[in-house]
Amino acid sequence: MPVPVVCHSEVDVLIIGAGPAGLLCANALANARVNVRIVDKRAVKVAAGQADGISPRTIEVLQSYGIAERLLKESVQVHLAAFYNPSSSGGIELSSRAPDVTAPSARYPFEVALHQGAIENIFIDSMKALGVEVERSTLPTSIELSRDENELANPASHPVRVVLQKLDVPEGQLQEEIVHAKYVVGADGAHSWVRKQFDVSMDGEQSEFIWGVLDMVPDTDFPDVRNKSLVHSNHGSVLLVPREADRIRVYMQLEDKDIIDPATGRVDKERMGPEEMLEVARRSLHPYKLVPTTGILWWTLYIIGQRVASKFSIKNRVLIAGDACHTHSPKAGQGMNASMNDAHNLAWKLALVVRGWAEPSLLSTYESERRQYALDLITFDKMFSTLFSGKPLTEENGDGVAHEHFMKTFQTFGNFTSGIGVHYEPSAAVLDRNQELASGLMIGERFPPYKFIRAADAWPFEIQDLLPSDFRFKLLVFAGDFSDPLQQAKVESMVADMQKPESFLNRYATPDKSSGSPRFDIITISKGRKEGFDLLRFPTLLRSHWSKVFVDDIDVTGSFGGKGYSYYGVGPEGALVVVRPDGYVGTIAPLDHVEELDTYFASFMKIPV
Repeated sequence: MPVPVVCHSEVDVLIIGAGPAGLLCANALANARVNVRIVDKRAVKVAAGQADGISPRTIEVLQSYGIAERLLKESVQVHLAAFYNPSSSGGIELSSRAPDVTAPSARYPFEVALHQGAIENIFIDSMKALGVEVERSTLPTSIELSRDENELANPASHPVRVVLQKLDVPEGQLQEEIVHAKYVVGADGAHSWVRKQFDVSMDGEQSEFIWGVLDMVPDTDFPDVRNKSLVHSNHGSVLLVPREADRIRVYMQLEDKDIIDPATGRVDKERMGPEEMLEVARRSLHPYKLVPTTGILWWTLYIIGQRVASKFSIKNRVLIAGDACHTHSPKAGQGMNASMNDAHNLAWKLALVVRGWAEPSLLSTYESERRQYALDLITFDKMFSTLFSGKPLTEENGDGVAHEHFMKTFQTFGNFTSGIGVHYEPSAAVLDRNQELASGLMIGERFPPYKFIRAADAWPFEIQDLLPSDFRFKLLVFAGDFSDPLQQAKVESMVADMQKPESFLNRYATPDKSSGSPRFDIITISKGRKEGFDLLRFPTLLRSHWSKVFVDDIDVTGSFGGKGYSYYGVGPEGALVVVRPDGYVGTIAPLDHVEELDTYFASFMKIPV
């Protein structure tokens, strides 16, 4: 019988693993029209359970891809957190309630909860419309990265060789395919095959805390069942999270003796099932009842591992994301959020490099930005999970966790846990200069929301909606008061500088001029009043389309707006603000120093050939 010929193929980016990180990355690259494939060894997508919490920043990210509306429609919103502690009668009692999200600049001041399978479906459907589908039952069996430095340095080369095995093909058909990829993204989970093939270590430690998880539709008299509830009891800690379709998720702390096999020291799932876990939760929730009405819908248990990969990249050709490069407890709700934001950070850099618009060295900022975030997350997670898993402060337990201390930690780190306060240090993609020109726009942090009025038709716009993830850099020109002759002269001089041949706008202009600049989008924000504003007075560069000019004024109903310059800390002299394709502030420059933007873009952009 003849041996079938092995199929060879080429692809720009091969993503291994179709969880939230892999799917966000694939959807983003499909939007960028990058040749991308995504494979997963599982035959079917996630149906229930897994991760379920989406933070305010991640909602903003999904909004930037145009898919947050469906998320908000299908999920439940979590606005309030309730804190319970031991009561004098032996059960638990409500200590306080507080906002679940404490980040003051959150556009969405709440978390949302929806099971992971439904979140993944949002990406799957978005990708499908762009011609990309998950190739399931497909297993990578070997991966090799070229050692030829010339090949690795050549952006057009395909130096990663991956053998894929298809698990569900009929006998006699090709089961194997050899893929030659420019880049491979390993988004294949905590036990990442990709990571292990390159001997990348996971550094950190196993924590001492064991947790169980149950999903159910409850019959209960617990008054905060539809709020996030953090319960410290004398029998252990419980976290309740409301979910879609009347469901809740219950996390409960478990005792070592109930779950650890003494012979191996490992978690043994045979020693405790969902009924026993439910009993643990009930003891901690006494005097309140908790009865599943339709049985246990999903359950699992685990020891918290708090680890970060020693590196996120191998030669900037194989990159790992999500649980493949960091693991931590789910108590602070960061797992899936951290994973998707890894992919969001990586996707635009891959897209620009694949297009030949950026130097491959730009990819180094993926590891420097996201690994530092992961380390910060582990530090926070250790502290928070220790507080949450610790015994509560009572008369009998004077060394326990005080409610006030736990509450303060919950609120102090709200900016971090919401994803809003993530800060990227200076690099090729972050030039930390002229912060004083816009003190409310932190260089290296996401651009905060505010509503401005479109000059042409007085239509109020949320500025984040002018910064979609379309792989363009946005140049926000805070032009000041253009009706002031001195300021007008300053703006016109700035425009003249930008139109010089050596300016970044022309230096990196792509030959195709049919659709405006594919690399840059200029948005003008002026001071002034809508009633007497004339956008046609602006130089054409600042109004490439009538929809590109905005005024910092109150809306026609008098309800909001008019304080954007003040909110962003921009003075009457104005400022130039570069926003990266992922919505983070890249750098700031004064109107009379356009060359500082030239310096920023020269650090990673390629001149078109």
